[in-house]
Amino acid sequence: MELNEAARAAFNAMREGITIIDTDGIIVFGNTAYREFLNKEAGGDIGPIEGYRLRDLRPGARLPDVLEKGEPILHLTRQEVEDFYFVNLYPIYRDGVLLGGLSVVTFLDDAYRAREELEAMEARSKQVLHRINKANGARYTFDDIVAESPAGAQTKALAEKIAATDATVLLESESGTGKELYAQAIHNASLRREGVFVAINCANFNPNMLESELFGYVEGAFTGAKKGGKLGLFEAAAGGTLFLDEISEMDLGLQAKLLRVLQERRIRPVGGVKEIDVDVRVIAACNAGLPDYVDQGKFRKDLYYRLNTFPIHIPPLRERTGDIPALAAAILDQLSHKLRRPFTLTDEAVRLLQAHSWPGNVRELRNVLEFSAYLTPSGVITCEAFPADLRRPAEHDAALPLVQRVRAFEKREIQRLLARNGASLEGKKKTAAQLGISLASLYNKLNAPDF
Repeated sequence: MELNEAARAAFNAMREGITIIDTDGIIVFGNTAYREFLNKEAGGDIGPIEGYRLRDLRPGARLPDVLEKGEPILHLTRQEVEDFYFVNLYPIYRDGVLLGGLSVVTFLDDAYRAREELEAMEARSKQVLHRINKANGARYTFDDIVAESPAGAQTKALAEKIAATDATVLLESESGTGKELYAQAIHNASLRREGVFVAINCANFNPNMLESELFGYVEGAFTGAKKGGKLGLFEAAAGGTLFLDEISEMDLGLQAKLLRVLQERRIRPVGGVKEIDVDVRVIAACNAGLPDYVDQGKFRKDLYYRLNTFPIHIPPLRERTGDIPALAAAILDQLSHKLRRPFTLTDEAVRLLQAHSWPGNVRELRNVLEFSAYLTPSGVITCEAFPADLRRPAEHDAALPLVQRVRAFEKREIQRLLARNGASLEGKKKTAAQLGISLASLYNKLNAPDF
């Protein structure tokens, strides 16, 4: 076996020590770095080494073992006098015929240098991820959460306490109440605040796509998979927080895999064999009542209990009307910057906002105020600037006799509670208890001709 001049020049340019032997154990080539290593051990120049049997120069050499086994020997650690080094040994084949063996020696100084460079690269990556997090991730803190009503203040205080832990959190509330706002605030008040915040809505993906998004995949995992595979969100959020919105819509099979991740802190990419350790805090959120989903077989009971360690119920806006004036002021302040003119609400407009049931919660309130702001050049928003459907119940009720107004209010309250608790027997029992009436009285009201 012979090496041409180009191959010799390439090997001599390397910092690693390279040795090549033929099938008889005779040295065919030793690069400059390897000869310098031998000279240092001998205490002087030992001269040319090519043509000598390797074990005559180094009795303990392992490269001939590779010729006997025909398989590589990797990650050997060796020490000779003052030098500590690492060795990888490979058989050389051509067309299935063994030609010889190759040894690659990495010296300790080079290994340390490589480690330092990797650590520096990791530090730079963390800095980049931190900047990305601050720019695009968790922007909100608990200072951004308006909570002046007793219900709102109690929820905020509980979330602040839970944020200091590293436990999994379940945010339960109706749509539009600000679940991601709470998730970001919890992240920014936690020990993981310097890590990334990654959010995903589970309802936006089919089961296979969601699994790939969460756990990533290896190259060739499926048709259309990217070359080199893809990093999953559990890995991307390492050291930070992963927010799983609308977790109730996750496929049952994927729920089982998520449960294992929460218990074992390990993931397996799609199509992969090796498991990967992950260090992520999970915050989950749902609009639906998970206990009802568990009863219906749509959600795993064991996963629900795993998530429900620290549940936080964010009350809907209709249950914390005391927050509406401050919320409206904060939203109008944002609109003032956007539209470049100040906005205020009349007292009557505030009262009308507080009288509305807000099925869309804070999101609906924001939409109403933005609609009204665009139609109010003066900046003073009155009831007339609100959408017609917001004004209609109040205008309609005002024209009714007192008994009918009370009945209309009672009807809206029953409908509101049934929408939240469900129309099942258990939901009706819960609604009756919250209204302070018997179940029989609730059925009488529901069966009334004008209901």
